[in-house]
Amino acid sequence: MLIVGCGDVGLRVARAMRGRVLLRALSPSPERFETLRVAGVTPLAGNLDQPATFRRLAGIATRVIHLAPPAPEHSGQWWRDFRTLALSRALSLRTRPRSAVYVSTSGVYGDCAGALVTEARPPAPRTPRAQRRLDAERVLRHWGRSTGVPVALLRVPGIYASDRPGSLRERIAQGAPVLRDEDDVYTNHVHADDLARIVIAALWRGAPQRTYNANDDTQLKVGQYYDLAADRFGLARPRRVPRSAAEQELSLNSLSFMNESRRLSNARIKRELRVQLAYPTVEAGLR
Repeated sequence: MLIVGCGDVGLRVARAMRGRVLLRALSPSPERFETLRVAGVTPLAGNLDQPATFRRLAGIATRVIHLAPPAPEHSGQWWRDFRTLALSRALSLRTRPRSAVYVSTSGVYGDCAGALVTEARPPAPRTPRAQRRLDAERVLRHWGRSTGVPVALLRVPGIYASDRPGSLRERIAQGAPVLRDEDDVYTNHVHADDLARIVIAALWRGAPQRTYNANDDTQLKVGQYYDLAADRFGLARPRRVPRSAAEQELSLNSLSFMNESRRLSNARIKRELRVQLAYPTVEAGLR
């Protein structure tokens, strides 16, 4: 198994698969090599922005997990993910893998005005980040069709876990406000351990070039989610402010998540991947 972009989720996958497969990970950071080795992963030095450094990836794995994000921009083509394009070319040089999984974002759907969203809904990304993710999906779907490699595309919402860097507890403790209910939007979630399970299931059970929403059963607005977490952590609930005030206080990145409202359906991962969520709701995950 080759993990490209072995951060928090990649390490959770590695822990779940340790002793069952040979684990390798591409990493541009030598300072992370020891962390990978401790997790039972053989580190391979390589940088997705420098294709010559990872050509040896061809033929070394029967299963590939692509977790690396796109670069912010490349030669003015801000909507393209050249990292994924280079990776697909490298994996085609020798024996191709038996399956691959790409972790995308639910942001490719854009704003759905709170509607229930299945994988059949046409993408309508509104941010450069989501447009680059959709470009990566297109590249891998084409690569899978042309090479015969089944590629599962996971559209992932907000990932949480108490031991993830930049945890929800920290954000609430910092006192950032949330939108008042009449301005608020629906948000979606998945526990990091459940996401690792979904990734593994998709590697073996995913249909060729199939898209899957990778989320739990929760249907909450952002403010409701933060209130639930604050109560659980014994912290003060965040202030509720109108959208005009939030635009003055919050970063552009934080605001981008409050400009889109959707409720993701996870029926497909349950039906086709036979995933049983350990944390079906954020309440269960926080508990």
